[in-house]
Amino acid sequence: MIGLTMEQARRFMLLKQGLLGEYKFIGKQGALDYIRQSGCIQFDPVDSCGRNADLTLQSRVGGFTKQTLNDLLYIDRKLVDYTDKNLSIIPVEDWPYFERYRKAARENGLSFEGLAELEKLARDHIRTHGPVSSDELPVSGLIKWHSAIHWSGNWSGSSKASRSVLEQLYSTGELVIHHKTGTRKYYDLSERHIPAELLYAPDPLPDDFEHLKWRIMRRIGAVGLLWNRPSDAWLHIWGMDSRNRDEAFKELLYEGRILEIKVEDLRSSLYCRAEDLPLIETASDNCEFKPRCELIAPLDCMMWDRKLIKALFGYDYSWEIYTPADKRKYGYYVLPLLYGEGFIGRLEAVAEKKAGVLTVKNIWYEKGVKPNAAMKAAIKDCIVRLAKFNECDVLKDSNV
Repeated sequence: MIGLTMEQARRFMLLKQGLLGEYKFIGKQGALDYIRQSGCIQFDPVDSCGRNADLTLQSRVGGFTKQTLNDLLYIDRKLVDYTDKNLSIIPVEDWPYFERYRKAARENGLSFEGLAELEKLARDHIRTHGPVSSDELPVSGLIKWHSAIHWSGNWSGSSKASRSVLEQLYSTGELVIHHKTGTRKYYDLSERHIPAELLYAPDPLPDDFEHLKWRIMRRIGAVGLLWNRPSDAWLHIWGMDSRNRDEAFKELLYEGRILEIKVEDLRSSLYCRAEDLPLIETASDNCEFKPRCELIAPLDCMMWDRKLIKALFGYDYSWEIYTPADKRKYGYYVLPLLYGEGFIGRLEAVAEKKAGVLTVKNIWYEKGVKPNAAMKAAIKDCIVRLAKFNECDVLKDSNV
């Protein structure tokens, strides 16, 4: 067991995420390296001042633009849209590890009357005409269908047949997202974009338990430090009950693949990946790092367990996008504001693309934070970078 102070644990987390000191990840290769480190980044279509996946990378990848992620996904094909922690973006080389989910989707599809005929029609149309959206696929009407990947519980409704058949073939891995226009998805045959040695590879893991261990390792790598307790960081991992989680942690420790960390004043142990031991040592050296100011995406990997963030950083964050307006404490799309080794507040900004301006609606500082000249300059620089990222100017009367 390794002992860390609270300060050292925070420093390790930020170093692991590439959010402390000079940029650890640079350009297109840096974006790919970060996603490989995390296993996945979460996708969300809402674009107030950048979508979640773009904001996740913009905060830690030097020189990142929205085109960078688009190229990695739809031109270089180094990444692929697929379900991991909800809707996500994963490295294409991880495709074989999700075969058990695609198999479940194929088996699920057999239970829906008429779906097989629609699947054949969609395949034939795409093979002949190329990528298609649900609005363009020549299929009309409704069908009873639900996804085996996303669904749980009882369901008896109907959905648009064209969208359902495309999502079914996407779930089974026969289709991938070719590109997106705004929020509209265009699908194409996977065989055209995923190398055959990955597309048809068998599941590399022998059973469900080894798969569970693999998923736990990925999520620990994504957050940096995690505890063995219920957590939103475990979302969408099949078979993740307390008994299986305990057994998986026990085996991973025995195999030397994770390390147990005892942080002062925390009752629960935390765990990191064993290969991060050198980074633990760096965090323990108490070196000083040049303060950096970044806005963190609401579904950023580091924020997946908000109870852990509160325990380590004393920062209480809630994404209020689905909270009724009159019940919000802050705002619709508010981003955590990180400076140096701690969260100093939160900020709401809106990119008005037609007008070409970024409006900062408000900044809320944490209790006890009194911005000095250096902090104000860093915040302003962060906002200017966000504006440039959105191809906007900062509105002169914004609350900066």
